[in-house]
Amino acid sequence: MDVRIIPKALPNLETTRLLQQTSLWGRIKRRLGWKAIALDLEADGADAGDMLVVVKDVGNGSNVAYVPYGPEGLPSEDSRGEYLAALSGELRPHLPGDCLFVRWDLPWESPYARETGRYDCDGHWMGAPETRVRESRMNFGVRAGRLRKAKTDILPPDTLLVDLTLSSDDLLARMRPKTRYNVRLAAKRGVTVRTAGTGDLETWNALYADTARRNRMSAHRDGYFASVLESPDRQAGDETITMLVAEKDGRPLAAMFLSISADRATYLYGASSSEERNLMAPYALQWAAMMQGKRSGCSSYDFFGVAPRPDPDHPMYGLYSFKSGFGGAMLHRQGSWDFAYDEPGYESYAAFESAGPRFSS
Repeated sequence: MDVRIIPKALPNLETTRLLQQTSLWGRIKRRLGWKAIALDLEADGADAGDMLVVVKDVGNGSNVAYVPYGPEGLPSEDSRGEYLAALSGELRPHLPGDCLFVRWDLPWESPYARETGRYDCDGHWMGAPETRVRESRMNFGVRAGRLRKAKTDILPPDTLLVDLTLSSDDLLARMRPKTRYNVRLAAKRGVTVRTAGTGDLETWNALYADTARRNRMSAHRDGYFASVLESPDRQAGDETITMLVAEKDGRPLAAMFLSISADRATYLYGASSSEERNLMAPYALQWAAMMQGKRSGCSSYDFFGVAPRPDPDHPMYGLYSFKSGFGGAMLHRQGSWDFAYDEPGYESYAAFESAGPRFSS
């Protein structure tokens, strides 16, 4: 496969429905300490779209490259690995000399999601096969190097997409009865949703800290959300990131970050109070976000991360239970794949990463 990579200015990245592949996301990552690289791609003489690559210093004189939800262009199923390996090789001269590997966080649907034998009798996906089988399939036709399934997925591979081209009545009708009831109950009990500004960061931080404690989850470091919300160019072009706050009588009950890029609205981050949960504020928040997406001309709403099936042992099962009630369709992506440039350095990094993610998205 003949692949070419051509550097370009970051502001010239085309707008895509995947926020993490936009110039806006590249500028946000720069403020968080990453290097952002914008590229044009060609494959076998044809335009293959744009791509954003970010590079992180991971200490000990080493860097790693990361492609969040990219590349967006999907090659034929039998040449996916060959395409990624070729891209990895062409990308190498554009990266620091001490770069250990490139991680591809693929937006492509898993080929196993279309195999009927991988669904149980209730229609729930049982997941991809073991790593050895997946790697064998991905490396079919790869001549130089080898693609490995990363030990951790940085961005969620499984999500739910809601069709925003439907009317609001049809959207409500597709929800589970309990979810639809809670959306209406929140409105009946006086919960309102407003667009927040930088002055509401303290409100967000308090709700986020409450949520992290309640769910015993690892939290983004201090300043992360300020880098997103306080960005002077966060509404540049056709990409926006806003914060919504659900409240009653001025008391904040829940909040979320909503992105709109091209024709997709995405629920990026959410938090809620441990108090007055009977008011169902998170339901009001999601409904308001969907309606804002519709007003902005979006055709889909991305819930950005759930368990791949209703498995109580999965760490994202709670998110699945809540988000699946809104009636979206499941999308199972291929997840993160690594191509090593420095084999000993990569193996050392992977060993450390086994104890927990070494960098965040």
